[in-house]
Amino acid sequence: MKQIEVVAAIIQVENKFLCLQRKVGKYDYTSLKYEFPGGKVEAGESQRQALTREIREELQYDIQVEQKFLTIEHQYPDFQLRMHSYLCSASNTNLTLTEHIDCQWLRASQLDRLDWVAADIPIVKRLMQR
Repeated sequence: MKQIEVVAAIIQVENKFLCLQRKVGKYDYTSLKYEFPGGKVEAGESQRQALTREIREELQYDIQVEQKFLTIEHQYPDFQLRMHSYLCSASNTNLTLTEHIDCQWLRASQLDRLDWVAADIPIVKRLMQR
C-alpha cells in the first residue's frame, strides 16, 4: 500500500482557525471535505520549510510555524497517510484560494460544524478540548 507523508498547518489568527474545503478530487472520501492546509515534504526540505512553501503556493499567504501539534497516522482505502501538524500564526486573514473552493475562519468550539477529511478529525477534536 502506498504511504504518503505530509505536513499540515493549523493556522490561527485572533482565536480563529483556517479551515479549507477541498475540490472534487480523485477520491470520493476526501472530495469536498474540509482540511487544514499543507502538503508533501520535498527532498532536502524540513517539515517547517515544506509548510511555509506549501502555504505560499496554495494560498499566497505567509505564516509563522510555531510548534508541532500532533502526528496522525491514518489508513485510507487507497493509501496510508502520516501527517505532521503544526500550530501556526499569521498577521492577517488575507489569502488567495488557488487549490480549494472555500475557506472559513472558525473558533475551536465551531470546528465540528464542518465535514472534515478523516485524517484531520483527531486534530479537530484536540483543538476543541484545549
